[in-house]
Amino acid sequence: MKDSSAAPYRGTILLLSCIIIALAIITTATGIFSRTGNGPYTYTSIRGEEITLYGKGIYRHMSEEVAVQGIGQDYITLFVVLPFLALSLYRTRKPGPSRQVILTGILFYLFVQYLFYMIMAMYSALFLLYVMLTGTTFFAFLLSFLSIDQRTLAHMVEKRYPRRFIGIFLLANTAAISLLWLSILVPPLLDGSIYPKEVEHYTTLIVQGMDLALLLPLAAVSAVAVLRKKTIGYLSASVYVVFLSLQMLALAAKIIAMGLSGYSIIPVIFIIPTILIFAVTGAVRMVRALKTDIPT
Repeated sequence: MKDSSAAPYRGTILLLSCIIIALAIITTATGIFSRTGNGPYTYTSIRGEEITLYGKGIYRHMSEEVAVQGIGQDYITLFVVLPFLALSLYRTRKPGPSRQVILTGILFYLFVQYLFYMIMAMYSALFLLYVMLTGTTFFAFLLSFLSIDQRTLAHMVEKRYPRRFIGIFLLANTAAISLLWLSILVPPLLDGSIYPKEVEHYTTLIVQGMDLALLLPLAAVSAVAVLRKKTIGYLSASVYVVFLSLQMLALAAKIIAMGLSGYSIIPVIFIIPTILIFAVTGAVRMVRALKTDIPT
């Protein structure tokens, strides 16, 4: 019996994904190849700190450290994630939960990326494109998530699903990243300085806030649910580990970009690739476990 659960949404997901690919090509190519401007210069923030701004291209008003990270992520999105999305759209023409989980994880990665770009990147000519990408990726992700047949997925649980590996890994990653961000946020509160140096000239710490408020709790809840053999846990943990694989790949590219620009990348050059290896291992094992015939 063919799985028709995704049929009502398949056309909409395809249309939204085609729009996403077109818009993302424009934004990533602009981020990588735009070079207008005189180069780095010093800017005094409202808190009196001297910040080196990038001074070139679409990210010219971003701090140099953050701008090179954005360019690194643009490379991964343009040359890895978007082709991966196109391939996943092609493969989801055939029924199978593994294909739909992969597509949903890719869309979740793109949603998170452009949500961050929309609310964190300094205002530029790309703002409306970031808004459009945030909206289209959110609805494409939501429809793709809802289209996954949980009855079929529950059947797959009987197979060799890496429940403990993924659950424990997500909990460990949540704890590690939470401690990392809290080590940035808490000391200034204790010594009375309030503002971490990582705030630079921005209004607040968007990445740390979004991680601690949404993404890390989602990972923890998914981990607990999958360890308790809940169907929703198998679904959310599977999607999250695909997302995390792409997110860690993007972070690895960011770290490399920072290193090439002369910034210290110790110890993250060891931490992020390690998390990447575990995430990819979990994603591969999950996909292999879900690759089975649709039950009749």
